[in-house]
Amino acid sequence: MVTTVTSLGRSGLHDWVIQRLSAIVMALFTFYLIWFFASNPHINYELWNAFFSSTLVKGFGILTIILMSLHIWVGMWIVSTDYLKPLSIRLIFQALLVIYCLAIIFWGIQIFWGV
Repeated sequence: MVTTVTSLGRSGLHDWVIQRLSAIVMALFTFYLIWFFASNPHINYELWNAFFSSTLVKGFGILTIILMSLHIWVGMWIVSTDYLKPLSIRLIFQALLVIYCLAIIFWGIQIFWGV
């Protein structure tokens, strides 16, 4: 029997909301980047640097990375509880997944604030 101890949320509804909210934010950030590239066909370093130096882009990017990590966690937690039946294997997988998600967050913050 799988318990919700390792789940991100307190219920399936909570996890569902996290998945949907994170998907919307990731889509909005993607559309924002597509709009930037489409509206600036001749991108040079100065334009690229000015765009990513903006506080709005940094904040939106970091929010997107954090929500992407939560999206990854919820999705892979569901997959692991469905398909990884031995508890030891599932817990090792989930521990590695937490490390991976935290690495993505810290690396993303370093990249966005390094511009």
